[in-house]
Amino acid sequence: MFKKDNGCVIYSYETRRRAQYFLIKEGLVIDPANKINEIMDVVVEDGLIRAVGKNLEKQFPIARVIDAKGKWVVPGLMDMHVHLREPGREDKETIDTGTQAAAAGGFTSVACMANTNPVLDEESKIRYVIQRSLNCASKVYPIGAITKNLEGEELAPMGEMIKAGAKAFSDDGRSVEKSNIMRNALNYSKSFDVPVICHCEDIGIAQKGHMNEGVVSTRLGIRGIPSIAEEMTVARDLLLAEYTGARVHIAHVSTAGSVRMIRDAKSRGVMVTAETAPHYVTLIDADVGMYDINKKMNPPLRTVSDREALIAGLADGTIDVIASDHAPHLPEEKDVEFDAASFGVLGLETSVGVIITSLVKTGRISPSEMVMKMSVNPNKILKTDGGTLSVGMPADITIINPDAEWTVDSRYFFSKSRNTAFEGMKLTGYACCTILDGQIVFERN
Repeated sequence: MFKKDNGCVIYSYETRRRAQYFLIKEGLVIDPANKINEIMDVVVEDGLIRAVGKNLEKQFPIARVIDAKGKWVVPGLMDMHVHLREPGREDKETIDTGTQAAAAGGFTSVACMANTNPVLDEESKIRYVIQRSLNCASKVYPIGAITKNLEGEELAPMGEMIKAGAKAFSDDGRSVEKSNIMRNALNYSKSFDVPVICHCEDIGIAQKGHMNEGVVSTRLGIRGIPSIAEEMTVARDLLLAEYTGARVHIAHVSTAGSVRMIRDAKSRGVMVTAETAPHYVTLIDADVGMYDINKKMNPPLRTVSDREALIAGLADGTIDVIASDHAPHLPEEKDVEFDAASFGVLGLETSVGVIITSLVKTGRISPSEMVMKMSVNPNKILKTDGGTLSVGMPADITIINPDAEWTVDSRYFFSKSRNTAFEGMKLTGYACCTILDGQIVFERN
């Protein structure tokens, strides 16, 4: 058992509460896959959803009752874009600590990117991640590399990685520069009906910039990354997807132009899905302030108009998924000059609070839409068995207190790293209980 001073507890595999039955009582069950959005009970038995309905307490010999009054009971959340750093950079994060952070954030599953050291570009490395994740606090779905060693020159053995358990392919952290390689990757992925997750960045246009190119970067004297660095590659990958008929997923969308092109591509029937991250719908480039290194990520924070376009894209379905792009870094990689600091911020333990505070409480999206984008859609895109509270399915459940107020304090994170963009921010809403395969893996207070 791992306990923090603020009352948050992660139960290790050996200490998890293995009640044969338990009932989650009178929570607001939000299950978009089954069109449920009302006060109900949920019964869990032997790791599966046994029943969902009203007044179930008398129908089952329940060993434990979890009072969920005033809380949301939702299908276990999924973050389909995280960096767990293992193998190779266990000083930043491990599969164990990363899944603890996931559980503390309400995520019962995560998809980890391939840019480890060594890169996840062959069958044995995919199997390694799956083996290391057994008995961890959340499920881990590995994403295989598109190209060998992320070098963009030769396709990695996709078929072998799919057989080993890879759910998609991405060279995230780098864009596949050569269009012929990307076309071949899409053609090959089509035969397995899995998505290619695109990190969209024209490095020639980005020119080793460090934040959004604009008034703020000019004032601070920092080399900027223009929005077209993202948009040019989004345009190319959408055209390639349309030409090949393959599935693409555009990662960490940050600009209004990208939203517009994705919306247009969907209207033409292109098989595209897309994600954005909590920091892009909350913060803007001006929040970098006086060189705040914990607001440096790639793509960078953009402008108010970009942020509004992203929120509109979430609301109208253009953007399917909210994913954290959880990117742990050591203090010495961040506590340096802005130009020298590493790109990336944490996200697993703040995503729920940030989205409830910024989007749900403000009426920009509904609680049901939040669950769609943080549970139903990512599971659908990666073709996993989560995202639903259907009877007979694995009991992966997140209980959320949508009204609890708290202040982000990275000292209490379960992640190994502390590089959050939201340090000190007052948020509303958090996961108070995370249930994985019918076992309670996380509780708060």
